[in-house]
Amino acid sequence: MSELIRVRVKLTFPESLVRTPVLAHLVREFNVDPDIRRADITDSVGWIVCELDGTAENIDAGVAWLQTEGVGVDLLGDVLES
Repeated sequence: MSELIRVRVKLTFPESLVRTPVLAHLVREFNVDPDIRRADITDSVGWIVCELDGTAENIDAGVAWLQTEGVGVDLLGDVLES
């Protein structure tokens, strides 16, 4: 079984994705659990600082998917836990 890790990221959502359940899809499709630490969402833009828990493979796949969907992903640090 792969080791679980935690990565801190900032996700930035354009207006077209503000009302889309992106995190729900991340949980269901990639088995990645986001722990939201800070967020600011308006009708036109949004950002979330969260810690993503999962295997390195699942987190990498989930982050790649987020980027293809148009979500900005900024890594805020290295792996926090292993």
